[in-house]
Amino acid sequence: MTAPNPSKPWPNELIVAAQALSEQTLQSDGWVLDIDAAFAAQGGREINAGTSRRTDLPGVLSLQSHGGQALACVFRAQAQGAQGPWRVLERHQLGSQTFIPMSSPTGAPIDRFKPIGVLLVASGDDAPDPSTLRALWFHAQQAFTLKPGTWHHPLIALQDFDFLVLERVAGEVDCELCHLPEPVRVTDRKSTRLNSSHLGIS
Repeated sequence: MTAPNPSKPWPNELIVAAQALSEQTLQSDGWVLDIDAAFAAQGGREINAGTSRRTDLPGVLSLQSHGGQALACVFRAQAQGAQGPWRVLERHQLGSQTFIPMSSPTGAPIDRFKPIGVLLVASGDDAPDPSTLRALWFHAQQAFTLKPGTWHHPLIALQDFDFLVLERVAGEVDCELCHLPEPVRVTDRKSTRLNSSHLGIS
């Protein structure tokens, strides 16, 4: 039996064009902090007797509902191809989830504005609505928070990368999985495939 070729389209797959992550493209599913933009032109507020400036994550962190507690942890993500195909989305109904890029565990130099990951999100009540699927690429200067109940694919990193993650923890795991009726493949808006030359994957 021949193994499927991940670079070749599957029958009946859903094609989603990638866009840059921003407040506008994430829409009502969460919030985005562009760190360089926040500090541009002396943005942020002065602290520590003027030796530092501070900017806060936008939005609301929902981490303590139904007896939950806030947890800070580190995800060490392994590089994956951006295209997929992707078949499962998940959501956390009782808590938000925040991802803050940190560094490469390999010590490789980081291009601050080169895509390091793809966020695949969708709206929907009982299940994700395929018509709302968005693929949003993000760089190392962007942190983002997903609101409770937002359907999303587990973290897709385009290179080995560490992320600081803020999430809710409780005695019962709050993670609902949904298998998509069709596999999803991510493409580049300017080409037929989101490829290594666009994303800088070696």
